Amino acid sequence: MDSDQTPLLERIATALERLSPPPATLEGVDMADAFVWLPERGRLRPVTHVAHVPVDLLRGIDQQRRILVENTQHFACGLPANNAMLWGARGMGKSSLVKGAHALANQINGQPCAPGEGRVALIEIQREDLTSLPLLLGLLRENPRRFILFCDDLSFEKEDRDYKALKSVLDGGIAGRPENVLFYATSNRRHLMPRDMIENERSTAINPSEATEEKVSLSDRFGLWLGFYSCEQDTYADMVRAYAAQRGLTITEADLMARANEWAITRGSRSGRVAFQFIEDLSARLSTAAS
Repeated sequence: MDSDQTPLLERIATALERLSPPPATLEGVDMADAFVWLPERGRLRPVTHVAHVPVDLLRGIDQQRRILVENTQHFACGLPANNAMLWGARGMGKSSLVKGAHALANQINGQPCAPGEGRVALIEIQREDLTSLPLLLGLLRENPRRFILFCDDLSFEKEDRDYKALKSVLDGGIAGRPENVLFYATSNRRHLMPRDMIENERSTAINPSEATEEKVSLSDRFGLWLGFYSCEQDTYADMVRAYAAQRGLTITEADLMARANEWAITRGSRSGRVAFQFIEDLSARLSTAAS
């Protein structure tokens, strides 16, 4: 080989190395208790502060809260636990409950543990990255920590690659689901797919019942199936009072509820999210008025 070509070939080799993705790794998994999965880099990005509402402020979902917290604590203790689907009305605390249950599972004597010392790590994965689940599970399988994979606002418009990848993971595949991994998901759709899509498949299929069963089979693979429903006026009022008390807002009960009801009317709905957004606005207004 001509020695004059050696520098050129070395530059080409260096450029190819930069273009090729690095090998996937769990480096840094013991530095935090929450992560975001970055499949294109094969890495977990640590999240130092998880934004969540304390579970005792989540009102109107007492049964759902009890079930998910118990399931998460069982998993943290090395006991059998189920994958969980939280579905239903918007803004009723589905995502907050997952994060809150994770935080409770990592408390020691009622206090948060030091970063990286939690019994369970929470890993957020985006819906469009579900095809990378086999790669992620392969990394997690041999790690001594326990992990909850969390996909927020999960839904499918059709049985695409992501749908089939998640279905395979929940089934366990030939290798089985790792004992140190659970999958939690939230969705506004009960069966993760639009109702009209399920009904269209049913109406055009040779065997309608088989077509429907196929469409709902993914949601059936979650051992826990927790429904969240739109809240009544009394529940909304309880949410507002709880948030106001936590903030220590100085305002009369009558004025608080009058403003809260007006806020809900302008939003066209009542939910935990609406109550929280109202308190955010009210806190700023009261602070401005007092200064």
